[in-house]
Amino acid sequence: MNTNEINEIKGLLSSSKKIVIVTHKNPDGDAVGSSLGLYHYLTGLCNHKVTVITPNDYPDFLKWMPGQETIIKYDNNTKKAISKIEEADLIFTLDFNHLSRSGDMENTLKKVKTTFIMIDHHQQPDNYATHIYSDTGMSSTCQMIYHFIEKLNDLDRITPEIATCIYVGIMTDTGSFRFRSTTSTTHQVIANLINHGADNTSIHESIYDMNTLSRIQLQGVALNNLKVLSEYKTAFITLSQKELDQHHFKKGDTEGFVNLGLSIKDIKFALIFIENKGEGIIKISLRSKGDFSVNEFSRNHFEGGGHHNAAGGRSNLSLSDTVEKFISILPAYKNVLNQ
Repeated sequence: MNTNEINEIKGLLSSSKKIVIVTHKNPDGDAVGSSLGLYHYLTGLCNHKVTVITPNDYPDFLKWMPGQETIIKYDNNTKKAISKIEEADLIFTLDFNHLSRSGDMENTLKKVKTTFIMIDHHQQPDNYATHIYSDTGMSSTCQMIYHFIEKLNDLDRITPEIATCIYVGIMTDTGSFRFRSTTSTTHQVIANLINHGADNTSIHESIYDMNTLSRIQLQGVALNNLKVLSEYKTAFITLSQKELDQHHFKKGDTEGFVNLGLSIKDIKFALIFIENKGEGIIKISLRSKGDFSVNEFSRNHFEGGGHHNAAGGRSNLSLSDTVEKFISILPAYKNVLNQ
């Protein structure tokens, strides 16, 4: 995002606007954190009327975040959400770069004729937005929101609420700062967020230390189902709809399970296959270490994509057929995985 674009955006934000912030379907910590961080920042400027809309609900472990009670969920408040989108003078799309990722909101967003600003760190951005801030090397969209505020020369406007929301997204999208995308700059940003009021201990506890007994037991099922394919340095987990139902599954309960396989010595590629009979799909999360691109793997075989070492995908086959398809693909990647 060059100086001219920043100046144009400053001009857009210099007078009161109706602003909508949207993020992707099945929002995670980075999606909700970046949306709320930007929400708090914009509400402090020029009397903007700001609304955050998510395509659907998000995990309970994010529902303590400041401002989350104002979020409109499109799937259960569609009429109000459409009205806000149609009235918007300005729409920010965060943590996704193709309108198809907004679920049922896609057609509504495509119809409106207004200024779009995309802020995102995923690969291969689409060109629907008037202004695009895209950086695939960034740790998270939340870190980009911090730098966006920095580009507007407004870091002094960061409140404890803004700092908290941005911290959540950076922490969750970097695996608590362990992924390669965590740079020295990321740590400098985190330090500044703490200086602006983010309580790192409280945030960590609110995200990671609020497990239910059923979730811990579901994790036990996931571990029991874990399979290792040593010749491909690969591990995968399956969870059926029956297993989810038996453990009172709620959105977010399987967050991080895919990393269990990746934590095994010599494993380079890890996946989890989760059956969703309601949507008629198998949801797939993929993780890798080093040079193996799960983004390319998912795009090529499972209608997905994401980052080099973290991606998502889907399959319309049954759970067993999806796993069979996956295993049949692996021989073509044996040399790459064993480098």
